[in-house]
Amino acid sequence: MELVNIGFGSLVSAGRLIAVVSPDSAPVKRLVSEARERSMLIDATFGRKTAAVLIMDSDHVILSGLSVEKLAPRFGVAPTVLEEES
Repeated sequence: MELVNIGFGSLVSAGRLIAVVSPDSAPVKRLVSEARERSMLIDATFGRKTAAVLIMDSDHVILSGLSVEKLAPRFGVAPTVLEEES
């Protein structure tokens, strides 16, 4: 089991991760709200602004204070993959 630091000393299992997304869109905000209602939300921001939302295969939703761009290399994703297609 590989654990990855998602900021401020918090670790998640890389093998259980489904997606890392930006928290700005309405569907992601709705996903976070629904996870909070189901008690499946883990806030790992330590009081900082949410910069990324991690979606796990266990149906947990984790909030991180680090951006998607900073988290991606920690999960082994090359920065060129993060560029949006035009």
